[in-house]
Amino acid sequence: MRNKIAIAQIACVLAFLLSGFREPETRWPEEQPGTGILAAAPEQVEVCIYGATSAGVIAAYTAKKMGKSVVLIEPGGHLGGMTSGGLGYTDIGNKYAITGLSRDFYRRIGTHYGKFEQWTFEPKVAKRYLQQYLDEAGIKVIYQNRVISASKSGTEIKSIVLENSLKPDAATNRTVSAKVFLDCTYEGDLMARAGVSYAVGREANSDYNETINGVQLMKGHQLPDGIDPYKIEGKPESGLLWGISPAKLEPNGTGDKKVQAYNYRICLTSDPANMVPITKPEGYDPGHFELLARLIAKQPEKKALNDYFIWSKMPNNKTDINNRNGFSTDMIGMNYEYPDADYARREKIVKAHETYTKGLLYFFGHDPRVPVELREAMLKWGYPKDEYVETGNWSPQLYVREARRMIGSYVMTQANCEGKEVVKDGVGMAAYTMDSHNIQRIVVNGMAKNEGNVEVGGFGPYPISYRSLVPKEKECTNLLVPVCLSATHIAYGSIRMEPVFMVLAQSSAIAAAMAIDSRKSVQQIDVSKLQAKLKADPLVNGRTPEILVDNEDGKHVSVKGNWKSVKKGGYGPSFLTFGGDKNGGSVTFTPEIPVSGDYQIYVYFPKVAKPASEIRLSVQSGSETRNLSVLEKDIVVEGQTSGEWYHVGKFNLPKGNASAVSISSEGASGAVVADAVLFVPEVK
Repeated sequence: MRNKIAIAQIACVLAFLLSGFREPETRWPEEQPGTGILAAAPEQVEVCIYGATSAGVIAAYTAKKMGKSVVLIEPGGHLGGMTSGGLGYTDIGNKYAITGLSRDFYRRIGTHYGKFEQWTFEPKVAKRYLQQYLDEAGIKVIYQNRVISASKSGTEIKSIVLENSLKPDAATNRTVSAKVFLDCTYEGDLMARAGVSYAVGREANSDYNETINGVQLMKGHQLPDGIDPYKIEGKPESGLLWGISPAKLEPNGTGDKKVQAYNYRICLTSDPANMVPITKPEGYDPGHFELLARLIAKQPEKKALNDYFIWSKMPNNKTDINNRNGFSTDMIGMNYEYPDADYARREKIVKAHETYTKGLLYFFGHDPRVPVELREAMLKWGYPKDEYVETGNWSPQLYVREARRMIGSYVMTQANCEGKEVVKDGVGMAAYTMDSHNIQRIVVNGMAKNEGNVEVGGFGPYPISYRSLVPKEKECTNLLVPVCLSATHIAYGSIRMEPVFMVLAQSSAIAAAMAIDSRKSVQQIDVSKLQAKLKADPLVNGRTPEILVDNEDGKHVSVKGNWKSVKKGGYGPSFLTFGGDKNGGSVTFTPEIPVSGDYQIYVYFPKVAKPASEIRLSVQSGSETRNLSVLEKDIVVEGQTSGEWYHVGKFNLPKGNASAVSISSEGASGAVVADAVLFVPEVK
């Protein structure tokens, strides 16, 4: 009997050896959001993703599609971060920069609203389609579990310890081991606990040879001159109004540890049947809005909500409301502790922001110091019954614009944004203005002033270095950080957009899989292979990718006539506009079709002054040519974008370069543009 048992044991060992030591995929028990209750403690996965932001969702989906066992852990109870947290008026910069699964997400949103792609949406719709990725990959989020420590062996994270976010108790802590970790939170808590270097606040301009970092007293979102900052006007001894700091204005470009303002991106509705009235919040203090009352009195001509808020309309009578001008939704100067605060302190800061924001809305609707026109306008809006139903119709996601920023293998700076320094290891692009919200409200020359707002753009899409997603190798070798990535304050202000985070998360997840397969550190993977994978398989599904032909693609674009290049406002680095001559002109886009079949063709039209009312196109598909006309009135541009894709139609295209789309200036009565053409293969 003993011999038989021994033989059986040896057979088991041999089977394990022959299996290549592959660890079985850990099955994570399903959990209901907000409960934090797990049926069993997991032990080991290949990829652990911390933070179910939009970036975390895309990273988890990608890693699973790459064949890896995955766990997605969310310290709160909300899925999707800011993308489903109220930021429906998507910050794009330039659609050319949004690739892969990130672009696919906005295509799915478009399908929901009956369009090709859409960048404005309701919070619940965003959440639905982020959940769709997880459902397709069979991923269950572990909610309400937050990291409290990380265990390392040398430079490698071996495991992390989680506590229940709702009821911390050492007896219920969970330990998670993985081969590679991704920190996809806005705060960088896993990164910090892993001992990775990071920055908080603003660098001095001199640190990285920049010009718009550090202290900046600019005109944007500024208080007008002449507003007294003191409780009793003209009497400094009476003390400062709420929200005004006694700090002195430091010289321009001075670094500090202060953080740009946070706020809520507010979803309201004007539909009475879907409305919850805005009432006085608990803790409401009208004294918090004395400075606002003085601002309103200073500018009596401003009597519209858009004078005090960026009031962006979303589908189905809803909004995405953001900060505007001198006093608005930004709670300036009240978040400095947040990045490094413990969980209890952060919760208090979040609650203070909620009380402030709800109080602001109530103030505009009810305070007698507000003009009646403004009060009446505000009272037409309320909280939507069908949004955030688990959290009292209020977003559970504070807009943490910036917290910790990793100091990694490479630091993205102003020079990268402006194209003065171009990296070769780009695994994503950014294109948004270098943007910082105000950081402090202080007294300057006896007047209340905001400081820290910066909005400097005018540059095209630029690559983001893979090295900015990984720590220094001496600090950690199995961690990627696509959200709190390595960038200066002002460069981060351009990069920190939700679509870009999703792009970088996909790249990071593929890199994680490559590191596991090659048994290398995340710093030592072959970035050229990562770049090739992103290009060849952008949706991580093996299907034929769409073909983009941009006007700057000299190999696939031919130009006839007097066309001029415009460097701002198009799709990608530039677009062409017809300069006008009696002979006319044309631009022909010739794709290299990899597989014959049906393709949907789209042409991109940027917004221009005095556009032609009708533009002539011709589509060649093999030996056949079809002539078409595009009416300017049919090109509808919505959201923060320079233009829109126009659907030309479905065409059967042969393999090779026997197909083309030509844009002609013949007979045009206004400006004709030629920018980009997209060929999207039909899914069979």
